[in-house]
Amino acid sequence: MENFEKLEKSIGYTFKNKDLLKKALTHRSYAYENRIESNEKLEFLGDSILEFISSKYIYNNYPKLKEGEMTKVRAEVVCEQSLYNVACKHNFSDFLQVGKSERINHGNEKVAILADSIEATIAAIYFDSNIEDAEKFIIENLKDAIEVSTKNVGMKDHKTVLQEKLQMNGEVNIRYTIIEEKGPDHDKTFTAEVSCNNKKLAIGKGKTKKQAEMEAARKALEYMK
Repeated sequence: MENFEKLEKSIGYTFKNKDLLKKALTHRSYAYENRIESNEKLEFLGDSILEFISSKYIYNNYPKLKEGEMTKVRAEVVCEQSLYNVACKHNFSDFLQVGKSERINHGNEKVAILADSIEATIAAIYFDSNIEDAEKFIIENLKDAIEVSTKNVGMKDHKTVLQEKLQMNGEVNIRYTIIEEKGPDHDKTFTAEVSCNNKKLAIGKGKTKKQAEMEAARKALEYMK
């Protein structure tokens, strides 16, 4: 449990103080059973560091985005699911310390608990080294998600436009269905189908369900030109 070498190699950072990493991986259920400190305080700080670093990266690399669009991108990439994907990528569940009852219920695989451990690890890296190393960890793991999210922002009106066009002649039943899901948890590709009154219009692929639906709507609009 406490041999973190494999995890450190995966995340690209070796801790000088292994106790910091151990604390970052200690859920409150385990801490309560063993009367030690949990990762909750580290998680608190890591959340703030994550918001700051991701905001700075979006600001510097996507200058054409409006303030509201930047806010939406940041919210999407620092969300629970996004951080869970990072945890899965590095197999955090193998190293997470959870209490006996949590482990019985597969607590070490829960989305929220794994997402929290990523925030705690960010703070642990900061305390063990500096803000630059924490930033490196964040950007290396979230830059692809940020790129995907900026594309989502650019496509945000496709579903609305499609709905408006299809409803010009009266009420219609527009439905989006995820028809395929491929890849591991941290790197899935979704295929969505959009239909109108049970008639298939188009399909689209994306790294998130939302992006796949947007792409399906975009293709449907193209076919209607």
